[in-house]
Amino acid sequence: MPRKLTSVEGVAIAEDIAKNWDQIKSFQARPGDILIDTYPKSGTTWIQEIVDLVMHDGNEQISRRAPIFERMPFIELLHLMKPGMDEVNAMPSPRVLKSHLPIQLVPDSFWKNNCKVIYVARNAKDTLTSFYHFDHIVQIHPEPGTIEEYMQRFMSGDVGWGSWYDHVKGFWEAKEKHNILYLFFEDLKQNRLQEVRKLIEFLNKDLPEEVLTNIVRLTSFEQMKKNPMANNSTFPKHILDQSQGIFMRKGNVGDWKNLLTPDQSQLFEEDYQRQMSGSTLKFQTPV
Repeated sequence: MPRKLTSVEGVAIAEDIAKNWDQIKSFQARPGDILIDTYPKSGTTWIQEIVDLVMHDGNEQISRRAPIFERMPFIELLHLMKPGMDEVNAMPSPRVLKSHLPIQLVPDSFWKNNCKVIYVARNAKDTLTSFYHFDHIVQIHPEPGTIEEYMQRFMSGDVGWGSWYDHVKGFWEAKEKHNILYLFFEDLKQNRLQEVRKLIEFLNKDLPEEVLTNIVRLTSFEQMKKNPMANNSTFPKHILDQSQGIFMRKGNVGDWKNLLTPDQSQLFEEDYQRQMSGSTLKFQTPV
């Protein structure tokens, strides 16, 4: 598999994804479909598991029916793994789908059908840290190299799915125009019950308090890490080789302090202030 990035409409995308771009761009969403979209390593799998439990009234057995990547197909990878396009088209509505695409590359059918979109943003330094470790096991991305090299690539948007800055700001600016629920990774860590309530309201569900409490319990990092249906341990090896590292690593806030030197951190912060200037988007954690 080629481990290269190429440009799709100005966004760095894995060559293996880009070569099937026409099919991805023309994906046919249906009314009622729900899209979970995030920048990579921002709590995607976490919110997928929460949404699945909410959609099935907290039923743990239903949410263990299949690995999470089969329950919520990844629209950029339908040509690289199962379930493929035919299986996804055969799924009953409402489907819950996953993507890492920036807002300008999301297939138009999601907007035309006024689909609900759930977006999760994570602070930049922790996203950088998690993505750096992750890119050691992703088989469709280039080798990450040193953290110094990777940080420069991250700041310039030369990583899979492009610029973090453009991604988080793009959805933030579109949330008044489209049916988007914008959540933060750090809020999910701090008060998951509060965030689950937001989801329930957004998805027009009505669940008793004890179900909410159980959803919070089932979606702790510890519970998900030991749940083979939620931890992506069976993700196809030709895309994710976990022999050198695991998908669910730490899930912490502030892990960047274990990776970046003070000088690197300072350089990153200066660039961050430049790239985020003029945006009303604010993270509750330091850069």
